[in-house]
Amino acid sequence: MKSLVLAAAAVLALATPVFAQDCAAGQSFTAGDITVTGALTRATLPGAKAAGGFMTITNAGAAADRLVGVETDAAKMAEMHEMKMEGDVMKMTRLDDGLEIPAGGTVTLEPGGYHVMMMGLAQGLAEGGCLEVTLTFERAGKLPVLLAVGGTDADMAPMGHMGH
Repeated sequence: MKSLVLAAAAVLALATPVFAQDCAAGQSFTAGDITVTGALTRATLPGAKAAGGFMTITNAGAAADRLVGVETDAAKMAEMHEMKMEGDVMKMTRLDDGLEIPAGGTVTLEPGGYHVMMMGLAQGLAEGGCLEVTLTFERAGKLPVLLAVGGTDADMAPMGHMGH
C-alpha cells in the first residue's frame, strides 16, 4: 500500500508543473539576454481544444535572438502563430522560421497578432490556474514560462482583441 501511495504521489508530482496553481501576477522569466513578462492565456470554454498564449519578450542583448520553438505537456501541439489582416479577412499563419526578437528590442505576443497557439489541449484551462510552457530561443536556449490563466475570451474583451 505504501508503494502505491508513493507511486501516486510521483505521478501527481510529474503532472503538477503543467497546471501549477501558484502563478503570481507580475512574474518575469529570464534566460540569457531574454526576459518574458506578462505571460497569460485565457480560460477555455467546455470542449475547447485550443488556446493562445500571450506575453512580452524583451532582448537586452547586443545581438538579435529568435524564438524558434514552444512546448507544453498540456497540449498535443504548440506553435508560434501570427494573425494579420489580408484585405477584409483575418488570417492566422504558423511562423515556420520562428520570431525574431531584435537586439535591445521588445516583441509583444498579443491577441490579433503574434501568439503561441496550443492545440489538442489535454484538459480545459480554468481561470486562476497556471500553464507551463517552454520557449526555445536560438541564443538564450530553453526558458520555462508560466502563463497565468485569465478569464474567457468574453471576459477579456476590453483588451480589444479577436478570439481564436
